[in-house]
Amino acid sequence: MTDADVTSNITLNLPAMRASYEGGTLDESELLPSWHEQLQYWLDQAARLGVVEPNAMVLATADPTGRPSSRTVLAKGLDSRGVVFFTNYTSSKSHELSATRYASATFPWYSLQRQAHVRGTVEKVDPAETAAYWASRPRESQLGAWASPQSVVVSGRSALDSSLANIQRQFADADMVPVPPHWGGWRIRPEVVEFWQGRRNRMHDRLRYKQTRDGWKVERLGP
Repeated sequence: MTDADVTSNITLNLPAMRASYEGGTLDESELLPSWHEQLQYWLDQAARLGVVEPNAMVLATADPTGRPSSRTVLAKGLDSRGVVFFTNYTSSKSHELSATRYASATFPWYSLQRQAHVRGTVEKVDPAETAAYWASRPRESQLGAWASPQSVVVSGRSALDSSLANIQRQFADADMVPVPPHWGGWRIRPEVVEFWQGRRNRMHDRLRYKQTRDGWKVERLGP
């Protein structure tokens, strides 16, 4: 039986697909003092409970005309300043971030019936911070960053393999692969951070930290 035969026998009843969320609750009294402490806490819990790539987040950006796009990236930094990820500065996402200076990201911990949402302005991280993270990457990942023309149309897989092979030869005798000039980090500096906990009957808990002139305040939102 081919994959096509298997696929043809599967019919999903999308309107009937639903799950009852029984995983937990989220009360204002349970929140930690700051949004980044709470996000770190949930990240740590997700890791301990075996969530695959708990630092994966869906990053949403928009072009100057407002057309949105999204993709999954990995959070590689978290502190009171914001959430950091690294990418190619010539990519579509970086062009959009440079144009609008705004982004949102969602951590979708489906197995825990939880998600966290971060929204705010963006900035490039300091080159020293980029260099420190770059040094921690596996060598093959470093070479891939040099070889990939991210978001650019290529003729086929062979073109990517050839590009990587060329880069491998270029740095074959180098003890350390340098940071590409077109690669680095972005930081989302949150204005709003929402924590979502699934509840029975779709009466979910939604608590958010919102930045105001007087500092951060916590608000509960309707589900």
